[in-house]
Amino acid sequence: MSYPHLPLEQAITALRAVLPLDAPADAVLSRYFRENPMLGNKDRAFIAELVFGVLRRKRSLETATGKGTPRQLALAWLVRVQGMNMRQLEPHLRGPELDMVPQIKALDLATQPLAVQWDMPDWLAERLLAVYGEAAATRLAQALLRPAPLDLRVNTLLAKRDEMIDVLNAAGITATATPYSPMGIRLADKPVLAKYKPFLEGKFEIQDEGSQLLGYLVAPRRGEMVVDFCAGAGGKTLLLGALMHSSGRLYAFDVSEKRLAKLKPRLKRSGLSNLTPQLITSENDTRIKRLAGKIDRVLVDAPCSGMGTLRRNPDLKWRQSPDSVAELSAKQAAILAAASRLVKSGGRLVYATCSLLPEENEQVVEAFIAANPRFVLKSAAEILQQQHIALDTGDYLRLNPAEHGTDGFFAAVLEAS
Repeated sequence: MSYPHLPLEQAITALRAVLPLDAPADAVLSRYFRENPMLGNKDRAFIAELVFGVLRRKRSLETATGKGTPRQLALAWLVRVQGMNMRQLEPHLRGPELDMVPQIKALDLATQPLAVQWDMPDWLAERLLAVYGEAAATRLAQALLRPAPLDLRVNTLLAKRDEMIDVLNAAGITATATPYSPMGIRLADKPVLAKYKPFLEGKFEIQDEGSQLLGYLVAPRRGEMVVDFCAGAGGKTLLLGALMHSSGRLYAFDVSEKRLAKLKPRLKRSGLSNLTPQLITSENDTRIKRLAGKIDRVLVDAPCSGMGTLRRNPDLKWRQSPDSVAELSAKQAAILAAASRLVKSGGRLVYATCSLLPEENEQVVEAFIAANPRFVLKSAAEILQQQHIALDTGDYLRLNPAEHGTDGFFAAVLEAS
């Protein structure tokens, strides 16, 4: 890409639209692209890279520019992260900006507080420091600043992983098996797959390896009744259906019609015949009450802060706060309590989040067990081992990008007596 022709003004306009941070960054950026259909693929790629790059490094870029405007933050990203020099930048600079570049370069991050070094708000840095200690929290913070790889989940009803890896590599898409999930594939790059024939044929879905492992904790069997309590767009639901070999009965509950609508084309591609998507009004919907005590396995992938997904959604660290996390914790407790009523004696309840914060994870589970003595915590490591997955994070599943190369996930497996 030749530097004089960077679509920098368009990227700054897009960044300006995103930076109020009152809506998800990917949604705002998608709208910007829809409103500017003349932009080519290369331009869009650059704009997206700049916007998400600034969101990742917002704290240190603001420090380098003295709270900078969107334009200054964009220039700081080009200088500090992309390593552009004055000669390359000159065609894009205006007046006093020429003097600003050396100042932006000069910031020594090592002299800054940890929250600035880690590019996160103070409250989040304090939480991670308390949970992980400085050395591990530093590794985690650095991993959260790197873009996530693209992981696929092979639909085992329609394809085999080894064969799919061969097909992808033959098409020039560098693909390898994921280290933990038996149906995961990791791509070296980020090709556009929406019109790729094997994708349209339902042979794979895009799904982070950590998310795939949740299905192996639920470990549904053929012929069982299973519920995905917060199904969303259904990535984990489809995985559960594949593990059930499309037998038994699988319910996908969600309060959002929009999210469930996204499941429909995926369900059609998947070849599953045992899945029933079900719109509910709340966790106390009468449709749920009718199934009380009848379900073999329930997955609760609870709404959460998303702090484990900052590689993909860096805006979340600026959009969440201690107050919003406290609200989520209360919501999570209510959802887990409602979902638990579905579980039959001897059945399994899996509580999961994509958060790294104890108040959304261990604390929710410990409070639930204290209030519901019929549920006992089972070892996540043992359950994975039974399925030949060599991953031991103890009784709870605790994944993070620094240690496992996945998004940050937490899960607890509870069994009903």
